[in-house]
Amino acid sequence: MTVRTICCIGAGYVGGPTMAVIADRCPQIQVTLVDLNAERIAAWNDADLGRLPVYEPGLADVVARCRGRNLHFTTEVDGAIAAADMVFLSVNTPTKRKGLGAGQASDLRWIEASARQVAAQARGHTIVVEKSTLPVRTAETIQAILSAAQQGTEGDTKSFSVLSNPEFLAEGTAISDLENPDRVLIGGDDPGSIDALAEIYSNWVNPERILRTNLWSSELSKLTANAFLAQRISSINAIGALCEATGADVKEVARAIGSDSRLGSKFLAAGPGFGGSCFRKDILNLVYLCRHYGLEPAAQYWEQVVELNSWQQQRIARLVVSRLFGTVSGKRLAVLGFAFKADTNDTRESPAISICRDLLEEGAHLAIHDPKVGVDQITSDLGQGASASGLGLADEGSWQPAASVLEAVEGADAVIVLTEWGQYAQLDWPAIAARMRRPAWLFDVRAVTDAEAARVAGLRVWLVGEG
Repeated sequence: MTVRTICCIGAGYVGGPTMAVIADRCPQIQVTLVDLNAERIAAWNDADLGRLPVYEPGLADVVARCRGRNLHFTTEVDGAIAAADMVFLSVNTPTKRKGLGAGQASDLRWIEASARQVAAQARGHTIVVEKSTLPVRTAETIQAILSAAQQGTEGDTKSFSVLSNPEFLAEGTAISDLENPDRVLIGGDDPGSIDALAEIYSNWVNPERILRTNLWSSELSKLTANAFLAQRISSINAIGALCEATGADVKEVARAIGSDSRLGSKFLAAGPGFGGSCFRKDILNLVYLCRHYGLEPAAQYWEQVVELNSWQQQRIARLVVSRLFGTVSGKRLAVLGFAFKADTNDTRESPAISICRDLLEEGAHLAIHDPKVGVDQITSDLGQGASASGLGLADEGSWQPAASVLEAVEGADAVIVLTEWGQYAQLDWPAIAARMRRPAWLFDVRAVTDAEAARVAGLRVWLVGEG
């Protein structure tokens, strides 16, 4: 089967960049992204490419080449499904907040709703591709829904095959990850459908990097990959805390162990812990699955990865309070960075949220600067609006946005670097120090600043993992 039309349900952080790259590399295929969020679709269609709902380096250029040619964005879901040879499901699968498995299991309501909509609107044979990160054996649910719709409402025969094609991109490097993937994983039971999807990727991916598995292995591989990466982050942060206590330097330790070919050097940078839409959610999903199948020691093992991540963020907030003479009530703190990592505007599960909330609870006045995260998003994440003056009651925390680093540090007792934006590595420390209240502190939670220049300028410096 040759695929000529693709519909992707969900125009978010995975669906948008993925479909844009497919359209760019496969001009012979018409690609349509659909979403019920009219505001999001309007942003994808905005003439100003700087207003795309997803910020990724290089994404605007890809969209500019393809939009209107073979890349389309619409809220007309039914028509796009009916016209598609292949439908990607790329909707959110958040952690359940209540009911069976609350706090760990994935909420699959949008996956089920999407599958039912595909079942109702599809025509002829349709390949349905799981793109969302899903619990292992979710494909059974999708297959059951689609199988019940094999006969069309007007007598037209429908048929479906289900594939798993998890995405392994990292936010901030999504376009390069998609254009030069380590591997493309396709899981399924129908060789013809697997070949059809593999044919799309083979337009730019070396066939040797296109891996084929069964459905269940593919679904579990995505959860496992994220769990292993998150585990490395929690592990190096645990060692970083020990370095601070013993006088060792976590950067030197990371360099030493990263030189071991069995380990490698990636994901060995100490920091405030992992964030983003996937790591915490996927590990908790893995915990739930382990418990469901009676594997309690395995569940406890993976649960500890999440608990240590939360501990690291709480530890940083407590450390800031401790170094500032045991209280931050009424003190201005400059927070640099709110996104969960550099080169993205995504704040989902950002360590900055937890750390800032703890400091607000202690009565701090935060001046928050981030080059890509807006006031509305910070307001939503912190659960309180910005203060016009930045000053609340003496024992109540408040925050305000800062248009520049120098504005953020005006009168501040401390600078706290929470996101590794490149511009924070080249700060003018004499100018910053001149605007701060003394004694002034730099808490570099990412170890990205010129700490020596800050010390020379008169600041006291704490670097994560430095004893």
